[in-house]
Amino acid sequence: MISAITGELRSVAGDRLHLAVGPLLVEMLVPASDVPLLQGAVGQEMTFHTILYFEGDAAGGGGLEPRLVGFLRPDDKRFFEKFITVKGIGPKKALKALIHPAGEVALAIESKDTRFLVGLPQIGKRMAELIVAELAGKVAEFATAAVGGAMNAAALGRAHNAIEEDAIATLVELGERRSDAEHLLDRARQHNGNLKTTEALVREMLRMRTVRA
Repeated sequence: MISAITGELRSVAGDRLHLAVGPLLVEMLVPASDVPLLQGAVGQEMTFHTILYFEGDAAGGGGLEPRLVGFLRPDDKRFFEKFITVKGIGPKKALKALIHPAGEVALAIESKDTRFLVGLPQIGKRMAELIVAELAGKVAEFATAAVGGAMNAAALGRAHNAIEEDAIATLVELGERRSDAEHLLDRARQHNGNLKTTEALVREMLRMRTVRA
């Protein structure tokens, strides 16, 4: 099973992108909320956390087409996996519905805000009520991330490349909140734009942590 792919982002069109991985050009579907951010990241090396599913109707005699779905953050992938457990929400519908970051959608589910959910594409009132009934109380960890400042297009301003993601993950493992680690990354980049390795970035981010603004 393919759990993650790293490569150069070559193009973004509609709900899908093309990622150059060695001699291969991989097509990947992405959540609607990530599209604007990714359009500004073409040419960067990026890591996507992936899910492989098959689309079609084998029982009805039709063929099955493999589809690879990519997420910038592991938590978005985990939320997506819970979201598609709701009856009537398949991967394709979920990708179109998620026009807001996963943390915001999870927050709406936990607060039983069906009005917010009805505002998502392809989610009617009955489906919104079903989502709340099936998922409320099960996605709190993602909603908490939204309150704490989860990464989104407004806060990020651009996509993180693989080295930056590794540096952020390292600080998170050391007990830093992701939002704070991203802030430290921004400060490290502002102070020194020539940091080319994960180790160099982590050292500078840790130094920034001792002189927090």
